[in-house]
Amino acid sequence: MLEQFYLQELVNNALKEDLPWGDLTTNTLISDNFTSKVEIRFRSKGIIAGLDIAKLVFKTIDPAIQFNTVAKDGVEVDKGTVIAAIEGKTASILKAERVALNFLQQLSGIATKTATYVNAAHKGNANTKVVDTRKTIAGMRNLHKYAILMGGGNNHRHCLSDAILIKDNHLAGLLEHNVNLTDALLQLRKKVSHTTFIQMEVDRIDQIQPGLDANIDGFLLDNMSLEDLKKAVQFINKKAITEASGGVTLESITSIAACGVDIISVGALTNSIQALDIGLDYLD
Repeated sequence: MLEQFYLQELVNNALKEDLPWGDLTTNTLISDNFTSKVEIRFRSKGIIAGLDIAKLVFKTIDPAIQFNTVAKDGVEVDKGTVIAAIEGKTASILKAERVALNFLQQLSGIATKTATYVNAAHKGNANTKVVDTRKTIAGMRNLHKYAILMGGGNNHRHCLSDAILIKDNHLAGLLEHNVNLTDALLQLRKKVSHTTFIQMEVDRIDQIQPGLDANIDGFLLDNMSLEDLKKAVQFINKKAITEASGGVTLESITSIAACGVDIISVGALTNSIQALDIGLDYLD
């Protein structure tokens, strides 16, 4: 799980947004003496992600709240499954409910969607990894990437500081100034740590050779046809990691994986989040 200080900052900001000057309804309607027992329940089948941060929301509102998990992140559960039991002041529960569920619903939605893509990819190639992208909501990237892991996916670079990915516009800038690409790549390797991963985006097979000549670590094969993907994988011949990217859908990922690529990156896992239906129910 992510570090506590990171989660606490996210929770604090979310609660500041939802409770800038208190909960007007709860504060004027619910007695401070009222207590309740509630359960968080999946209302559709899916994979759990975000229990720790949901618990932190409730405990930040009221440290006296009892939050007992009866499941764990990364587990697929059926509709109707109870994943946590909560007991405490009714007012505290009401104030925490929406923020906690927002985290749970979005992260579980990402994890569940990731699992469907991973399963589809493995039908084409059991060894292909499905990874995320940087197409995430500002401030939520690390949580989104955590949810990807819970769904059985893998993480691409976390940020621009994390690895070198030479995109098409980087290449265009070099070309504009008549810079020899292979020479530039060789100089690049000398400038960075030996642990730094270097990857280059290409959309044509004839762009691959300069990267091979410079012994870069990977190629991002962008928006290539299935035929060209197969040719690119054969041309690279395991001399570097191959990653397919661009417009990947659930319908196309099996065929893409069957081309033999090592990795498939899917922006749709986080740029179009479908929250899972998860609710908080009072016990009779």
